[in-house]
Amino acid sequence: MLFLSGVTRAEDVPFPKLPPGAGEIDKSAAKTFTTTESGLKYRILRKGSGPKPTTQNRVEVNYHGWLFNGRVFDSSYVTGKPVTFGMFQVVKGWTEGLQYVNKGGMIELEIPGYLGYGLQGREGSIPPNATLHFVVEMLEIYD
Repeated sequence: MLFLSGVTRAEDVPFPKLPPGAGEIDKSAAKTFTTTESGLKYRILRKGSGPKPTTQNRVEVNYHGWLFNGRVFDSSYVTGKPVTFGMFQVVKGWTEGLQYVNKGGMIELEIPGYLGYGLQGREGSIPPNATLHFVVEMLEIYD
Protein backbone atom coordinates (compact mmCIF):
# COMPACT_ATOMS: atom_id res chain seq x y z
CA MET A 1 0.00 0.00 0.00
CA LEU A 2 1.10 3.53 -0.65
CA PHE A 3 0.17 6.30 1.77
CA LEU A 4 -0.07 9.73 0.18
CA SER A 5 -1.42 12.63 2.21
CA GLY A 6 -3.60 10.32 4.29
CA VAL A 7 -4.96 8.45 1.22
CA THR A 8 -4.37 4.71 0.93
CA ARG A 9 -3.77 3.41 -2.57
CA ALA A 10 -3.39 -0.25 -3.39
CA GLU A 11 -0.37 -1.24 -5.44
CA ASP A 12 -0.57 -3.28 -8.62
CA VAL A 13 -0.19 -7.01 -8.00
CA PRO A 14 0.97 -9.43 -10.72
CA PHE A 15 -1.66 -11.87 -11.95
CA PRO A 16 -1.37 -15.41 -10.62
CA LYS A 17 0.03 -18.21 -12.78
CA LEU A 18 -3.06 -20.13 -13.82
CA PRO A 19 -3.11 -23.92 -13.73
CA PRO A 20 -3.50 -25.93 -16.94
CA GLY A 21 -7.17 -26.06 -17.91
CA ALA A 22 -8.11 -22.67 -16.46
CA GLY A 23 -9.79 -20.10 -18.70
CA GLU A 24 -8.17 -16.82 -19.62
CA ILE A 25 -7.88 -13.60 -17.62
CA ASP A 26 -9.60 -10.56 -19.15
CA LYS A 27 -7.22 -8.01 -20.64
CA SER A 28 -9.10 -5.38 -18.60
CA ALA A 29 -8.88 -7.32 -15.30
CA ALA A 30 -8.09 -5.29 -12.18
CA LYS A 31 -4.42 -5.07 -11.28
CA THR A 32 -5.26 -4.29 -7.64
CA PHE A 33 -7.32 -6.03 -4.99
CA THR A 34 -10.46 -4.69 -3.36
CA THR A 35 -10.51 -5.17 0.43
CA THR A 36 -13.89 -5.71 2.09
CA GLU A 37 -14.83 -4.67 5.65
CA SER A 38 -14.14 -8.24 6.81
CA GLY A 39 -10.57 -8.11 5.48
CA LEU A 40 -11.14 -10.34 2.47
CA LYS A 41 -9.21 -9.25 -0.63
CA TYR A 42 -10.52 -10.03 -4.10
CA ARG A 43 -10.27 -9.04 -7.72
CA ILE A 44 -12.29 -10.10 -10.72
CA LEU A 45 -10.00 -11.72 -13.28
CA ARG A 46 -12.74 -12.44 -15.79
CA LYS A 47 -16.21 -10.94 -15.90
CA GLY A 48 -18.97 -13.45 -16.38
CA SER A 49 -22.28 -12.76 -18.01
CA GLY A 50 -24.64 -14.66 -15.75
CA PRO A 51 -26.01 -14.02 -12.27
CA LYS A 52 -23.99 -13.90 -9.04
CA PRO A 53 -24.67 -16.51 -6.35
CA THR A 54 -26.15 -15.77 -2.94
CA THR A 55 -25.60 -17.64 0.31
CA GLN A 56 -28.74 -19.66 -0.52
CA ASN A 57 -27.33 -21.14 -3.75
CA ARG A 58 -25.28 -24.18 -4.60
CA VAL A 59 -22.44 -23.58 -7.04
CA GLU A 60 -20.17 -25.59 -9.32
CA VAL A 61 -16.63 -24.25 -9.56
CA ASN A 62 -13.11 -25.02 -10.62
CA TYR A 63 -10.50 -23.70 -8.19
CA HIS A 64 -6.80 -23.62 -7.43
CA GLY A 65 -5.58 -22.88 -3.88
CA TRP A 66 -2.08 -22.03 -2.66
CA LEU A 67 -0.29 -20.62 0.38
CA PHE A 68 1.90 -17.51 0.60
CA ASN A 69 5.01 -19.60 -0.17
CA GLY A 70 3.41 -20.78 -3.44
CA ARG A 71 2.68 -24.35 -2.29
CA VAL A 72 -0.56 -25.60 -3.85
CA PHE A 73 -2.72 -27.29 -1.20
CA ASP A 74 -5.79 -28.12 -3.29
CA SER A 75 -6.91 -27.81 -6.91
CA SER A 76 -9.88 -29.14 -8.86
CA TYR A 77 -7.81 -28.53 -11.99
CA VAL A 78 -5.33 -31.17 -10.78
CA THR A 79 -8.08 -33.70 -10.04
CA GLY A 80 -9.85 -32.82 -13.31
CA LYS A 81 -13.22 -32.58 -11.56
CA PRO A 82 -15.13 -29.38 -10.73
CA VAL A 83 -16.76 -29.34 -7.29
CA THR A 84 -20.34 -28.52 -6.30
CA PHE A 85 -21.29 -27.26 -2.83
CA GLY A 86 -23.69 -25.06 -0.94
CA MET A 87 -22.39 -21.53 -0.42
CA PHE A 88 -22.82 -22.04 3.35
CA GLN A 89 -20.67 -25.22 3.35
CA VAL A 90 -17.28 -23.56 2.82
CA VAL A 91 -14.96 -21.22 4.73
CA LYS A 92 -16.30 -17.70 5.36
CA GLY A 93 -13.90 -16.15 2.84
CA TRP A 94 -15.36 -18.27 0.03
CA THR A 95 -18.95 -17.61 1.09
CA GLU A 96 -18.30 -13.87 1.01
CA GLY A 97 -16.00 -13.75 -2.00
CA LEU A 98 -17.93 -15.92 -4.43
CA GLN A 99 -20.89 -13.54 -4.18
CA TYR A 100 -18.82 -11.00 -6.17
CA VAL A 101 -18.33 -13.14 -9.29
CA ASN A 102 -20.87 -13.80 -12.05
CA LYS A 103 -21.51 -17.18 -13.63
CA GLY A 104 -18.80 -17.68 -16.24
CA GLY A 105 -16.42 -15.38 -14.38
CA MET A 106 -13.15 -15.88 -12.55
CA ILE A 107 -12.16 -14.36 -9.21
CA GLU A 108 -8.93 -14.27 -7.24
CA LEU A 109 -9.31 -14.39 -3.46
CA GLU A 110 -6.85 -13.64 -0.68
CA ILE A 111 -8.45 -14.97 2.49
CA PRO A 112 -7.00 -14.06 5.90
CA GLY A 113 -6.72 -16.91 8.39
CA TYR A 114 -9.73 -15.84 10.45
CA LEU A 115 -11.95 -16.16 7.32
CA GLY A 116 -10.31 -19.46 6.37
CA TYR A 117 -9.35 -22.36 8.62
CA GLY A 118 -8.43 -20.15 11.58
CA LEU A 119 -6.14 -21.19 14.38
CA GLN A 120 -6.77 -24.90 13.81
CA GLY A 121 -5.60 -24.89 10.17
CA ARG A 122 -6.06 -28.14 8.28
CA GLU A 123 -3.78 -30.94 9.40
CA GLY A 124 -1.19 -31.87 6.81
CA SER A 125 -1.99 -29.13 4.32
CA ILE A 126 -2.78 -25.71 5.85
CA PRO A 127 -0.90 -24.26 8.82
CA PRO A 128 -2.74 -22.45 11.64
CA ASN A 129 -4.00 -18.96 10.75
CA ALA A 130 -2.68 -19.23 7.17
CA THR A 131 -3.67 -16.72 4.50
CA LEU A 132 -5.23 -18.66 1.62
CA HIS A 133 -4.97 -17.70 -2.04
CA PHE A 134 -7.44 -18.97 -4.63
CA VAL A 135 -8.41 -18.60 -8.25
CA VAL A 136 -12.03 -19.69 -8.71
CA GLU A 137 -14.02 -20.05 -11.93
CA MET A 138 -17.81 -19.92 -11.45
CA LEU A 139 -19.18 -22.62 -13.74
CA GLU A 140 -22.79 -22.97 -12.59
CA ILE A 141 -25.21 -21.61 -10.00
CA TYR A 142 -28.11 -23.73 -8.70
CA ASP A 143 -31.18 -22.68 -6.69
